[in-house]
Amino acid sequence: MANFKNSFGARSTLNTAEGPVGYFSLSKLANSGFTGIDRLPFSIKILLENLVRNEDGNIITTNDIENMAGWNADAPVYHEVPFMPARILLQDFTGVPSLVDMAGMREAAKRLHINPIKINPHIPVELVIDHSVQVDSFGSRESFEYNVEKEFKRNFERYTFLRWGQKNFENLSVIPPATGIIHQINLEYLARVIFVKNNDGQRMAFPDTLVGLDSHTTMINGIGVVGWGVGGIEAEAVMMGSPYYLLTPQVTGFQLTGELPEGTTATDLVLTITELLRKKGVVGKFVEFFGPGVNALSLEDRATIANMAPEYGATMGFFPVDDETIKYLRLTGRSEKVITLIESYCKDQGLFRTKTTENPLFNDTIHLDMSDIEPSMAGPRRPQERIPLSKIKKTFLNDFKEASSTDGSSFNLNHGSVVIASITSCTNTSNPNVLIGAGLLAKKAVERGLSVKPWVKTSFAPGSKAAINYLKAAELMPYLEALKFHLVAFGCATCIGNSGPLPKAVADAVKNHDLVAASVVSGNRNFEGRISPLTRANFLASPALVIAFAISGKINIDFDKEPIGLDNNDKPVYLREIWPSTEEIKNTVKRVVRPEMYKKAYENAFEGSNQWKTLPVPEGMLFNWDPKSTYIKEPPFLKDINNTIPELQDIKGARILALLGDSITTDHISPAGAIPVDSPAGAYLIDQGLTPSEFNSFGSRRGNHEVMLRGTFGNIRLKNKLVSGIDGGWTVFLPDGQKMTIYEAAMQYQKEATPLLVIAGKNYGTGSSRDWAAKGTYLMGIKAVIAESFERIHRSNLICMGILPLQFKQGENHKSLGLDGTEIYEVAGIENKFEPLKELSVFAQGKDGKKTEFRVIARIDSPIELSYYRHGGILAYVLRNMSDNYN
Repeated sequence: MANFKNSFGARSTLNTAEGPVGYFSLSKLANSGFTGIDRLPFSIKILLENLVRNEDGNIITTNDIENMAGWNADAPVYHEVPFMPARILLQDFTGVPSLVDMAGMREAAKRLHINPIKINPHIPVELVIDHSVQVDSFGSRESFEYNVEKEFKRNFERYTFLRWGQKNFENLSVIPPATGIIHQINLEYLARVIFVKNNDGQRMAFPDTLVGLDSHTTMINGIGVVGWGVGGIEAEAVMMGSPYYLLTPQVTGFQLTGELPEGTTATDLVLTITELLRKKGVVGKFVEFFGPGVNALSLEDRATIANMAPEYGATMGFFPVDDETIKYLRLTGRSEKVITLIESYCKDQGLFRTKTTENPLFNDTIHLDMSDIEPSMAGPRRPQERIPLSKIKKTFLNDFKEASSTDGSSFNLNHGSVVIASITSCTNTSNPNVLIGAGLLAKKAVERGLSVKPWVKTSFAPGSKAAINYLKAAELMPYLEALKFHLVAFGCATCIGNSGPLPKAVADAVKNHDLVAASVVSGNRNFEGRISPLTRANFLASPALVIAFAISGKINIDFDKEPIGLDNNDKPVYLREIWPSTEEIKNTVKRVVRPEMYKKAYENAFEGSNQWKTLPVPEGMLFNWDPKSTYIKEPPFLKDINNTIPELQDIKGARILALLGDSITTDHISPAGAIPVDSPAGAYLIDQGLTPSEFNSFGSRRGNHEVMLRGTFGNIRLKNKLVSGIDGGWTVFLPDGQKMTIYEAAMQYQKEATPLLVIAGKNYGTGSSRDWAAKGTYLMGIKAVIAESFERIHRSNLICMGILPLQFKQGENHKSLGLDGTEIYEVAGIENKFEPLKELSVFAQGKDGKKTEFRVIARIDSPIELSYYRHGGILAYVLRNMSDNYN
């Protein structure tokens, strides 16, 4: 900060009990002639402060500040915004490949005669190991220890690598396994809200901001912190000191009024919000919540809503700091000195919302009366597919044809049998209201003599140890355990696809009779093939409803009319009879949830268990790559980088590798769950001498490009229209039409030097901020993706790997243009005066020689994205800039 310009005289001092603290005042900026700053959305104010504080005349200029200060709700103007986050948040599934890339960049730097130690995070990077535990054991008090033991055994190589990174990369902190879920730990412990750093002997205060390698980083928006999910390759550039570039955001104001009615939860609210905002269309926009209804929401309820911003498509779902924020900081054990500074800073800076605060001006607004909320679920394939609980049976029966029962050892299974019921994921387990509600429902169910059906695999994987602390204090854990919802892990388990194997009898019945089995999870993702390869209908629900469906054993039930089960006297019990009241939940939460529980949960957060402490730590500034490793390999896309920027070229003689429909997710492109034995990735691991029990998951092997490349477009539910009558990672090799796996075809095309394209429909790349969805696409030789629309993060990831995202003109798609994917393609206009959002010509020549021409828009939206594309990707861009600076 010492070298920054402060062109508008905004530097100021805040007097605190700890002495003076410097900061950059937005009110002083207003005094310099900028009007309307007080009516800017809170999220825009934070971006403005970021620019003012980081102005250096080079990367961030007075023009950047003036553009943001002049943000206009009625007449939006788009400029490139260089955002400098205060920190970066990683989880292990995405963090391991990012650190593998960083280690690979050190090797590349050495080849470019750059000091490898320059490859080092410039800002704090916090990595939480939370995505690797699988639910191998369940329904037992020994399940937790067993699953942790298996986790360490499976992930020995990965965790050893992380220990090396922790030792050799500056500014990197690692929270070891079995501590909790990244977003809940961020909310309860890591979030500063206001950062304080020493700068030339003076303490400087500024808003906590971040980008994270998980799309649900947005959960932190609930506490007033600006942050969102980005791709790993983008985050690596930010680690190296580059800004994260975005276009001036549009902000949709979401007005909340009323209060949640009796019998509903924050889960019902967020599923309704997700449905509304998906219909509204907020992809790439900020959503900021306001109105009197915000006052009726706990901080945890707000975090639940913010968490699912990726599901409703927004960059953020933001709640400003207010009295509820301060109350939550106190509840979670932050010190009074820290809380006082946060409150003082936010009030001085105009970042503190009160009941009398004038509403900001927004580009657009939407309204929801929370008193209209009804119990809801989402499914069977996407989070935005909200279904009122009262209609779940009818919806399922309409979507899936019912069939006769089949024997599953000592019980019968049907279409609609719930085989997985899991209380999991950051969305809900950060919220004492819904967890206490689930515990109270379990208590009432057990007291009525109800039990979970024997074919249901149950699990409870809370986001932090604090959740267990208050459930024990409320004396509710025994009832959850009586229904087999034992603690299985502290981490992201079922929701990420780590549900583990089903009991053999259940799995055999599902497979042998082709049953449409169901899962019910309290998570945020239910994409096809994600929860389990054996559940075709996957539903999101509140923790209490997860328990209810575990007791009923089936998804096709109408709880209003049908009993959930029979009591000890064989009398019917209805869900409404055991559903806890809102008052009962609130009173219990007030009685048992205490700051000491959070302090205890995090007192040794960075220390870890003996299993973690005793892991070996490899020596050396450069990582010693083991050629026999099946987890960690040097990334191939960094090996050929040199100091020469490649020339842009048109794409000629291209073939279509996959012709896809709407809502292709990053799970479709880069699977997260189990590795099938009969897949190319499974065959590779068997060739390396592994047995199927040692495969682990796709997510855990993201540090090995050989596995991930073979898994690209390998989702078991993928529907490639080039191949009829079969799901999964299949295609035809053209021109002869031979059916083969997408991986095999891509490798054959590479041998023939044939460039590849993918064609898709709307919302291409929804879902997780999964860098391997772009890396795998790149390694397959795909030069461009042509889609009707793109999800924000994946579009950016494609560019960061040197892949061109092309968008059909409005109203056009492959069907309207008469394309069947067997044509030979040319994309023209790339090598001639290429610029952001340029229209390009695509020529498609069919088997009969007929040529179809259509126009597409190059979705390179800004000058910096064009620079990344010209360099062949963001990592090459960063390394070449370093070479210029340090050679």
